[in-house]
Amino acid sequence: MNWMRRGKGQKHLMIAICRIEQLCPFPYNLVQRELNRYPNAEIVWCQEEPMNMGAYSYITPRLATTMRSINRGAYEDIKYAGRAPSAATAIGFLAVHVKEQAELIQKAFQSSPIPLPI
Repeated sequence: MNWMRRGKGQKHLMIAICRIEQLCPFPYNLVQRELNRYPNAEIVWCQEEPMNMGAYSYITPRLATTMRSINRGAYEDIKYAGRAPSAATAIGFLAVHVKEQAELIQKAFQSSPIPLPI
């Protein structure tokens, strides 16, 4: 499923959001098709879970393999927008969760590089 929207404050920036519904077996051909549809797009994996609990560690090598197969980069070219690694699945405080959620969305759409939270 894809959504297109204009970047906030950007006249010519388009943002494509592609959601992967099935993680296993990894849909290499479908992801490859989506990557080909947006040849100039930066790749950002976004998830709500902490980095060590969501699909990031499973998806990243498979996404990198798909990217290499069509000459779109490699592992290092995948940005991450999500929570830092954590021992707990949730923060436990609604106000902190809401703040982190807003930061997560902001990171996913920012144009500057996203440093890994580790």
